[in-house]
Order: sequence, then structure tokens, then C-alpha cells
Amino acid sequence: MSGHSKFANIKHKKEKNDAVKGKIFTRIGREIAVAVKEGGPDPNNNSKLKDIIAKAKSNNMPNDTIERSIKKAAGDNGGVDYEFVTYEGYGPSGTAIIVEALTDNKNRTAANVRNAFTKGNGNVGTQGCVSYMFDKKGQILIDKEECKLDADELMMIALDAGAEDFSEEEDSFEIVTDPESFSAVRETLENAGVPMASADVTMIPQTYVTLTDEQDLKNINRTLALLDEDDDVQEVYHNWDEPDEEE
Repeated sequence: MSGHSKFANIKHKKEKNDAVKGKIFTRIGREIAVAVKEGGPDPNNNSKLKDIIAKAKSNNMPNDTIERSIKKAAGDNGGVDYEFVTYEGYGPSGTAIIVEALTDNKNRTAANVRNAFTKGNGNVGTQGCVSYMFDKKGQILIDKEECKLDADELMMIALDAGAEDFSEEEDSFEIVTDPESFSAVRETLENAGVPMASADVTMIPQTYVTLTDEQDLKNINRTLALLDEDDDVQEVYHNWDEPDEEE
């Protein structure tokens, strides 16, 4: 995984302005609404909700905002129904892109996603056309500066809890789990007082594509920017070997 750590980009995103932060909170709020509807408002009896609360906290979402979102979802009997939809397609030079959205209007979301691909000179493909190039894994990133444990201690805690892999980057630690073990590993780290920069079940590319052509770089950045601006889009995964933000 060396060279492909998302840590630098995650750190950069967290330092962006309040408007972007508000958008992240809105997206997490939708995830909370769906989790509460599916499994109830008590995180002790709803592991999905517990994972989303951890994600919210790692994004510096205030506790009262999290609690309000849970209460609103619990009492919102006639509220908006969101459903998960996934799109797969190709960006420039055959880069693979997966888009996960949470929407109350699939036609609107499909049109917006298609538009983002088209404007970046790419195209939406059929279900499964690129997802086979990714592995679904739990991924936990830890800032070395914030972690009091040394690498060996942290690795033993993670592996004992059921993690598949542990790696050390220049400024971070990365822990990878299978999706089923993710919650148990994340909770073990939380109980050990380990601060997590991010903790998500994600899609990790098996191989990466390097783009050198200037137009290709403009196109993929345009597609990713348009997807990022769309409130329905929750997550975007791709196999572009994206340079670190601070480079």
C-alpha cells in the first residue's frame, strides 16, 4: 500500500473551509438517518450506527449535531426515504471510478453522475464493469503525531482484534480488515484510546493508473470535482494514482 496512503489527502480535506465541512456533515446525517431506520436509534444495539457515529467524530462532527441527527431520524416517521445506489464507469485512459450515492430521487442522481463523467470525457458503464478491480476492505488511518502507542504495540492490538494487515507510512499507520471484522477492530482501537483520522469500509484498488497527459489530468479532476459537489454522492473510489495534496 506504500505510496497510496489516503492520509495526506484526508488531512488536507479536514482543514478545508466550513462550507465543505457542512457538506460532509449533511452526508453523514443522511447515513445516520438510514442506519437508524434500519436498526434503531441505540448504537449499542446497532453496529452500523455505531460505525457511522465513529466516522462522524473522526470528521469533527459535534456530539450535539450527532445526537440531533439520531433523534430526528428516530422520530421522522413520514420523512424522506433515502436509498443507496452505486454507479461504475471509466474516466480518462481507462481509470476506474465507483460512485456511491444516497438519494431520494434516483433519476436526478443518475443524470448528475452521468453528467460528471461526460464532462470529464469518461462514461458510466454497467454494474460490475470496474468493481472487480477493487477489494472491499475496512480501512483505518491513524495520525502518528496523535498516537501514543508505538508501531509494534498498535500492530499487536489491531491483529489480535482481527485485522488483516498493518502498515506504517511516513506520517501515519494504516490498518486493513475484512468488512465483517471492521466494527470489532475499530471498537477495540477506540477502547484502547487510539485516535483515528478515518475509519471506513472502503474500496481499495488492486492496481493504480498513473496519468501524465495534461488533458487527462484536467478531465479526471473535473469529474471528481463535479461528483464532490453533488449532495447525493457519499463516496467516490478510483484507481488513479492521485498525487498527495501538498505535493
